[in-house]
Amino acid sequence: MPQPPLLFLPGLLEDADAFEHQIAGLGGPSACVTADLTRSETIAGLAEDAFAQAPADRFAVAAHSMGGYVALEMLRRAPERIERVAFLNTHARPDSPEATENRRRLMALAERDFPAVVQQLMPRIVAAAHLEDPAVTGTITEMALGTGKEAFMRQERAIIARIDSRPHLPAIRCPALVVAGRADGIMPLALLEELAGGIRGARLEVIEESGHCSTLEQPGRVTELLRGWLQ
Repeated sequence: MPQPPLLFLPGLLEDADAFEHQIAGLGGPSACVTADLTRSETIAGLAEDAFAQAPADRFAVAAHSMGGYVALEMLRRAPERIERVAFLNTHARPDSPEATENRRRLMALAERDFPAVVQQLMPRIVAAAHLEDPAVTGTITEMALGTGKEAFMRQERAIIARIDSRPHLPAIRCPALVVAGRADGIMPLALLEELAGGIRGARLEVIEESGHCSTLEQPGRVTELLRGWLQ
C-alpha cells in the first residue's frame, strides 16, 4: 500500500524546521507538507487553516504539541479526511489555570522583550542533556524568532481558549500513534497515557532521553516511529 500524503502540524513558535529530519526520511517535500499555524487565534481557525493547506483530500497527520490540539479539532470537523494520526508530545486536556497564568505572563514579557520568552522556555521544553546542543537549541531559537511576537500572541490565545478534547477521543476511529518524551517537562507521560487510553487501539511510544521537542532531540527515533505508523 502506498504511503498517504502527510501533513505536519507544528507546535508553538515552530515551523517546518521542527520536522526537517522526518520530512527527509519520509519521502521529502513531495510527500510531506508542513502547515503554517501562525495566522489564526483560535484552534478552530487554525484547523481550517490546516485543512486549506492539506496535501490531498485524504491524508495522514503528524502533530506536535499545539499542533495536537489542532489535529483533535480537525478530527472533530472532518474525520473522513484523516487516514491516520500521530500525536507527538501533546495531550487532550484544556489549559489549566496555572498554565494559563504562565502563558499570560509570557505574553506580557513578549511585549517588552520577545527574545527573552525563548530563553525562558528553553529549559522547560528541552531535556537537560540537550541544552548544550546548538543543533537543538539553535533551531528552536531560529524558529521562534522567525515566527515572531504577533504570531506567538495569536497562538497563545488559541491555546488558552481550547476546549477539553477528552470526551471526543472515543470517536476517533483512524489508526493513532501517541509519542511521549520521557523527560518532557511540560507534558508529562501521564497526560499522553490518558490521550492514548482514550483512543481505541492507539499505540503509545515513549522516547528516552527526550524532552518536549522530540522531533529535534531524538529525530531518528521519531522518524522511525512515524515510518512504521505510516506503513
